[in-house]
Amino acid sequence: MRFRNSLYVTIDNFVNVFKLLLYRLMIGGIVFSLVYALLTLNLRGIVESEETSSLVRLVKDFLSAIAGGDTEYLHGFNDLFQEALKAFLLLLKSNIGTIVWSCIGLVFLYLLSRFANGLAVFAVGNAVNERMRTCAHAKFSAAYFMNLGRAALYQVIYVPASFVYDALSLLVCYFFFFYALSFLPLILTISLAVTAYVCLLALKLTVISAWMPSVIADRAGVARAFGRCFRNGKNFGRRFSGYLVAVYLIIITNVITAVCTFGSGLFLSVSLSYLFVLCMQFVNYCEDEGKKYFVSAQKVVDAEHKSEVLGE
Repeated sequence: MRFRNSLYVTIDNFVNVFKLLLYRLMIGGIVFSLVYALLTLNLRGIVESEETSSLVRLVKDFLSAIAGGDTEYLHGFNDLFQEALKAFLLLLKSNIGTIVWSCIGLVFLYLLSRFANGLAVFAVGNAVNERMRTCAHAKFSAAYFMNLGRAALYQVIYVPASFVYDALSLLVCYFFFFYALSFLPLILTISLAVTAYVCLLALKLTVISAWMPSVIADRAGVARAFGRCFRNGKNFGRRFSGYLVAVYLIIITNVITAVCTFGSGLFLSVSLSYLFVLCMQFVNYCEDEGKKYFVSAQKVVDAEHKSEVLGE
């Protein structure tokens, strides 16, 4: 029922997809311009070097080997990669000062973009909450500026924590892939590595599921609501299974959309994915807290008494 109601709530709030899309395009354009300027000014010599070109060629050959099932190349890839990486690291060592400040700048711009995009997600969260609570349409601009302080505090905690978790998840899957490749077939190794990452992502979504809804719906303190997430074991399995299915559905939807529309459909599907996860968070929160909520203008769900009421 939770997954079905999340779909209904997403459809009922579909107009927010376009608001997220326009906002993300604006932020993306600004950040891309800053990144391009940073790389052009500081790292042109390194980017255009032979060492970098060799490393890029190895990565391309690695992806081609995975696509073609060339297990012989993959078994010897690590030695080739280490040799190319050693030459690349020597190049970096000779330009260490420029590299350090450029990396700091890139990480800062990446985190800044996630912070800025997160402010829009928080504003849409307010609109979704208002729609589910009173069936009213909240204005994005009003929700954005009225909740800017709480949204900023939320993102200050969420963005670094999420960045560290995602980086560690990718690192674990990277080492698991090369370890498992030594005794498992290539296809099975890729499948297990992807499964591990999806499960780790679903775990993150499950743990923080009630964080934003608690801050928005119940006006809880941001830091206090974050701490409560780790003590909330209520319906953990049900929430985890829902997010696990959602992550797979999002991956499949975005891949099919990218292939069938030559990438153009991703503008909508990515924003829709964010909205769907957001709606799942609020549906799970209402269900766990026993709250009534609208899934559409004609239907109200009473989570406390496990019933649905049709409107007029």
